[in-house]
Amino acid sequence: MLEKVAWMNMLFDFYGVLLTERQKDYMELYYCQNLSLGEIATEFKVTRQAVYDTLKRAEQILKKYEEKLGLARKSTVERDKLTAVVAILKECETAENRNRLREAQKNIGEVLEM
Repeated sequence: MLEKVAWMNMLFDFYGVLLTERQKDYMELYYCQNLSLGEIATEFKVTRQAVYDTLKRAEQILKKYEEKLGLARKSTVERDKLTAVVAILKECETAENRNRLREAQKNIGEVLEM
């Protein structure tokens, strides 16, 4: 469940501006502030089912944008590569590790080409 929450938060960060105000509000409260469906329903004076349906629709929209644009996936790949580069560079503090430095340069180059 935590993975889904993190993934939905990432999608919301990238594509949230493309949602309706109501969808944005519900996503913010449910995924970012961890409110329950009932708490959101009470705040907006709607049924839990209305909140659930709106959230599911917003999730589908965010996933569709990700399928077409792939910005969140690309960001994750870039972050992973840069994390690997940082780890490699930490190992390469001496001149004896030139091959590792070349590997780091290659990874950085791949990120820059994306």
